[in-house]
Amino acid sequence: MEVLFIFLNIIVPVFILIGIGALMHKAFKLDLFTLAKLNIYFLSPGFVLVNLYESSFSIDLLGQVIVFFALFISVLYVVVRLVARIGRYKKSIRGVFANSVLLYNSGNYGIPVNDLAFKQDPFAATIQVIVMTLQNVFSYTFGVFSLRAVEEGRVRALIGLLKMPAIYAMAAGILLNVSNANVPEFIIKPGEYIADAMVGIALITLGAQVAQLTFKFKLLVVYLSIVIRLLLGPALAVLIIWLLQYEGILAQALLISSGMPSSVNSAIISQEFRNEPELAAQIVLASTIFSMFTVTLTIYFSQLLF
Repeated sequence: MEVLFIFLNIIVPVFILIGIGALMHKAFKLDLFTLAKLNIYFLSPGFVLVNLYESSFSIDLLGQVIVFFALFISVLYVVVRLVARIGRYKKSIRGVFANSVLLYNSGNYGIPVNDLAFKQDPFAATIQVIVMTLQNVFSYTFGVFSLRAVEEGRVRALIGLLKMPAIYAMAAGILLNVSNANVPEFIIKPGEYIADAMVGIALITLGAQVAQLTFKFKLLVVYLSIVIRLLLGPALAVLIIWLLQYEGILAQALLISSGMPSSVNSAIISQEFRNEPELAAQIVLASTIFSMFTVTLTIYFSQLLF
């Protein structure tokens, strides 16, 4: 019954909004470019800054999340390289496969799930915000390098990274928090309005992005990616959390974040560099659909284990 409760009260609300976004895109052909810019340059920075500023934040927490993230990504990378070598994937597929596992949707999927799972707990939200920011940085460094390991790829990755406002919002939020700065109400209030809009618009955007993808059932690499991203990922996260001796909300939030589906960024990067874009889109769509069930179980086991 607990699993059903989690599914109905946490996962279903998320997918209702994703579904609305998909239907709106089918009916009105939403401008995905504008929606993406709205999320990246307006909603995400506001959400990151306000949550870091208003939460009970500490440098220790930032360090704990970074250590987990680094270990988690490193272990997954080893797994991905091993599977790609065994499967003898060609270079282009290796890059897409790696991105589909290592780049996960910690923003417009992970934030709403965290918000519902922890009933808007500021501490849990802060953890997810840090993970989201780290993923954004990782997407525009490794995510691009894995597909374009030539000089112009590195330059474009660096430019893309420096344009990510969430990085500066994270730095500003941390600085304001640790310095106990008193931000005037007329400044923080608009930020709170932006943060409040993040969840709904992010899920509508995700639905619109998913609506343009199509799924084929005969690609083995798609299923391997799903298994590693949605099942093996959380299992490895549990081992790392135990190794680091994390407990409570920190452990739960990190475990739940580890089970998110493949990020739409992985498909966007593949499209931009024309590197197996159809395969990348297949994985994102399938991963998002199957995550309805796997994320439910991940939330359940996070409560059971920690």
